Formats: sequence, C-alpha cells, structure tokens
Amino acid sequence: MTEFWLISAPGEKTCQQTWDQMMVATTRNNNLSTNNKFNIPDLKVGTLDVLVGLSDDLAKLDSFIEGVVKKVSQYMADVLEDSRDKVQENLLANGVDLVTYITRFQWDMAKYPIKQSLKNISDIISKQVSQIDNDLKARASAYNNLKGNLQNLERKNAGSLLTRSLADIVKKEDFVIDSEYLITMLVVVPKTSYVDWQKTYETLSEMVVPRSTNLLFEDHDSGLFSVTLFRKAIDDFRHKARENKYTVRDFQYNEQEMNADKEEMTRLSTDKKKQFGPLVRWLKVNFSEAFIAWIHIKALRVFVESVLRYGLPVNFQAMLLQPNKKNMKKLREVLNDLYKHLDSSAAAVIDSAMDIPGLNLSQQEYYPYVYYKIDCNLLDFK
Repeated sequence: MTEFWLISAPGEKTCQQTWDQMMVATTRNNNLSTNNKFNIPDLKVGTLDVLVGLSDDLAKLDSFIEGVVKKVSQYMADVLEDSRDKVQENLLANGVDLVTYITRFQWDMAKYPIKQSLKNISDIISKQVSQIDNDLKARASAYNNLKGNLQNLERKNAGSLLTRSLADIVKKEDFVIDSEYLITMLVVVPKTSYVDWQKTYETLSEMVVPRSTNLLFEDHDSGLFSVTLFRKAIDDFRHKARENKYTVRDFQYNEQEMNADKEEMTRLSTDKKKQFGPLVRWLKVNFSEAFIAWIHIKALRVFVESVLRYGLPVNFQAMLLQPNKKNMKKLREVLNDLYKHLDSSAAAVIDSAMDIPGLNLSQQEYYPYVYYKIDCNLLDFK
C-alpha cells in the first residue's frame, strides 16, 4: 500500500500531546495505520492575504508537479523497455526509496531556504519543476524520433517477403547487371506452389531465359526466386505472374542504396545506445528532484492550511499516516471522532455523507483536520 495521508491537528497543551492522542486512537488500540511525525520547519508566515492567495496557487502547483513526477517515471518505464521490472529500483528520492524518503522527510534548507518568504519558496520550486518538464519534452522528443526511425528500418527488414527489405537477402551474383537486353526479376512464390513455379516459369511469357530461376531465400510462407528475362517482356511477365498468384517485387539491385540503408541502421542503433545511458541517468536525477520538490510543496500546503485553519501563533503537529488498506474507512471514522470538535460543519457534512450511499465526497475531500493524500504508486503499466 503506497498511499499516505498527510494530516495536521492543532497542538493541545503541546504538539507531543496531539501526536500521542492520534497514536492511541489509530495504532495502539486497533492497528489502523503506521504513523510518522512529519517535520515542517518554522517557516515565515507573512500576511493573511498572502496565505489565502498562496493556498490556491499551491493546490495548482501540487497537481502540476505530481503530473511531472508521473511523466518522468512513466517515461523511465518506456525507455527501459524490456527491463520494466527495474523501473522501481531507479525511482529514488535522495538515494532512498520513496516510502523511506517520505516517512523520514527532512526539509532541504540548502535548496529551499526558510528565511525566504513562502511565496519565494513556492516560486523556486515552480521554476525548478517547469525546467524539468521542458527538458523532459525536448529529450523525449529527440530520443523518440531516433527510436521511431530505427523501428521503421527494423520493420522494413522484417515481416513477410512481400513487403520486407531485400537488401540483406540478395547478393550481386544473383543478378544480371548492366545488360542492355536482360534483366533479373525477383518473384515471391507461396511454398505450396514451388512445383508449379518450376514447371511454368519459363512459359509464363515469351523471352524468359530457360533454367534461370534460383531460390534465394525462404520464410514461413513463401520463397524468393530470381528469374532472368528480356527487358521487353517485363510487363507481360508481371501480368502473367499475377494471374498465377506469384508476386513480382519491385527491386533493382543498387549497391550504394543498399549500403546506405545498412549504414543508416548501424548509425541509428549506435546513436540509440549512446543516448540510452545518459538519458536514464538524467531521468533518475530529475525524478528525484521533482519528487523531492513535490513533497516540499505538500509540506508548504500543510503549513499554510494549518495556519489558516488553526490560527496564530503557529502551533500544530503534522503527521504522516500510512493507512492499513483494509481499515481505511474505519481510520476515517476514528480521525473524524478525534477531530470533529475542530470544525463542526465539516464533521456534519461527513456524518451525513456516511448516511447517504453513493454520495462521493472525494471531489472536495474536506475534513475537520488538514488533509492531503500522497500516492506513491506512480506507474501506470498498460
């Protein structure tokens, strides 16, 4: 279960008392959740007007950063292709797994100095994550183009004999080259028709050179045969071949073109390998940066919302609950009982919602205590 509930409640006589009460209610009696204190430093409060405006801005920033965190992790899964099971071990924050980072959260004073105003801290985070988002778009676009071009070439070199590239199948000696009168054609013949082909190819049209057919390559269903004829009989031969359910491939032997294709494939393949390592490193570093920024925004939201709800001086305890999956509904009820005195209107809404089946309150998710969800399940495997 990788869902956390980040909540806060006002300090009773002390913040420790608030923590102890919550622990008794949720763990000692009934094992509803695993809890940790969530340490938020003494931030600069500023004016009430600023806090109200910031509350909205932080909500938007929260969902923007969550989107970037998910994009980076999903793109990591796309880039790792066959090693998708390795994705989770690359999704770290500050070198530790996400659950450890969140449960042991420490504010990063170097990145986000608390002497700055809340607005400034939020701007620093916003700029940082917007930069990651822009860089991701640019890097993903370049890598995807490369990958797409390589896949197109690989597709050309695979598939059935009717459509695939023949460059890696045929050799110079299979063809009559530079003849004014003769030409070698390539014909795809179903395996079930080999005997018929051998009997009839010389008489499909006039001017076919006797005993000039050779089987050059086979796949599951068909074979690629060469046959030599006079140039002036090309159209007639094509027509008759089609009537007999043989397919003449449009192909002229051109060594330069074929070499260019092979070189292009080698180049793309080398480029992809060269870009892979640095791209994965970039994704790891910037996933960590974005995730850390996201949790700091959650901390800012708890701080701002707690001051707006519980007033000054700043006196609240932030707590991180990891709900036991089977007991989530029960945990909500216990928290509601514990904190309904903080906001009777919220408690009344929740009580009535519990009586009305099918009424979904998750849109507003308003509780008597400050509450934000953190979902660490970031990967959406199709």
